[in-house]
Amino acid sequence: MAKQGQTTTNLEGLSAAAREATNSTPGGRELPPVHLWNPPFCGDLDMRIASDGTWFYMGTPIGRPALVRLFSTILKREGDRHFLVTPVEKVGIRVDDAPFLAVEMQKLQMQSHDDRDGTLLLRFRTNVDDWVDCDAAHRLRFERAADGGLTPYLHVRADLWAKVTRALYYDLVDMGEERMVDGREMFGVGSAGEFFPMADAEQVRAAL
Repeated sequence: MAKQGQTTTNLEGLSAAAREATNSTPGGRELPPVHLWNPPFCGDLDMRIASDGTWFYMGTPIGRPALVRLFSTILKREGDRHFLVTPVEKVGIRVDDAPFLAVEMQKLQMQSHDDRDGTLLLRFRTNVDDWVDCDAAHRLRFERAADGGLTPYLHVRADLWAKVTRALYYDLVDMGEERMVDGREMFGVGSAGEFFPMADAEQVRAAL
């Protein structure tokens, strides 16, 4: 029996509903239109996404990458809470930090017919194998960590973010540069013609 405030939806039932919702999307799109779905709330599911990107169900890691990938396609954020949503139900889950992890980065040269031709483009792969171009619509932000350092996050889609791994963060620092932003000299990285500040340039120089 489910605890008070928890749904009785099980993993098999939810995965079947998620698979049906994904397969029924117009044109066979990989990502279903969860932003258009507003089903009734069915309670909280004992599912958690840890800060390292691991998905847990009832305290046990979900060891099937395909199942994690499937659930990630029906993930939705409303305010400070995260939900798994199908056309007929919505269940709450816990997310320790960000729901995704950016685990790989490519440095590409943009090919276009405007003045951005040849501009550096950073492309990230998440732990659920989504590829995301870092640009004006998918920005990098840097949050102050408890140890005083910085933690980067990449916007994936619809208020869902990926935490960038520490190894990739060091790569971003290595390729960083200084630019003027609103009259302040900032240290950050550029991608797709955008600049994403990390910290005040003078503070960075003092720390080196």
